[in-house]
Amino acid sequence: IEVHPGAPRTGTTYCTATNPTQYVEDVTITVTAGGLAVAHPGLITVGAYDSATFEVVVRGDNRMAEGSRSITITARVTSASGMPCTTCPSVQSSVMATIMQFSRLRVEAEEPFKQLRPKVDYIFEFKVYNDGNAYDRFNVEVSNRDDLEDKDFQITLPTISTEIEPQAPPDKMRVMIRTPKIQGWTDEYHQLQFRATSEYSVRTEGVPNYQTQMVTLYVRGIYLPGFELLPSLSMIALGAAFAARRNRDEEFDEAVQTPLSAPGL
Repeated sequence: IEVHPGAPRTGTTYCTATNPTQYVEDVTITVTAGGLAVAHPGLITVGAYDSATFEVVVRGDNRMAEGSRSITITARVTSASGMPCTTCPSVQSSVMATIMQFSRLRVEAEEPFKQLRPKVDYIFEFKVYNDGNAYDRFNVEVSNRDDLEDKDFQITLPTISTEIEPQAPPDKMRVMIRTPKIQGWTDEYHQLQFRATSEYSVRTEGVPNYQTQMVTLYVRGIYLPGFELLPSLSMIALGAAFAARRNRDEEFDEAVQTPLSAPGL
């Protein structure tokens, strides 16, 4: 029985009741299904030297825990050719229902956006949830690690896998990074892509079941010493040029305004 979200969650078994006598028999059917919902006929009629087939349908709960359930089907003759039969024995048959495991997970970032300075160390934490119905191992990685390392990031994963019980509290996984040393005024945005993959899905389901959570890194630029000094020198030079020009203008005005003495006076 598959019990993952969206599955029908039902299983069917077919039973055959055989009447080896010359009487037409009425047979009551009872079923115990080990916690599963069950549907079946309560009474069937089997002709003399004949047989009758009936269905027993069981239904599991959504996300039910993986495992096995024993189903017991009991048939008892209550009458033969219209005559009650109080001494007729009952017959039992057992069926095993298997609740199939499925993988499902969630990944949550503690800090989906982070502003950092160049050449600093920081630890990001991610929560990994096992939303499946059985014990599972999850392998973790930074899926775009090569791209980040090409941009001079340094990335370390202290743990690359974790085992989590179904529907248990999440495990916290860490990613340690060091931002690159950026020169100049440049501000840069980067994406850190953390991925967790169910090992059961890879081993059994045939298609890897994974979740990726992205964190945006905003790395601020820094001032170079030359950039800090050049504006100051420019302002000083501009001020000196303005002062020198003003002095020249004042000297010229004084020369124009001073009257010349007439000869002989």
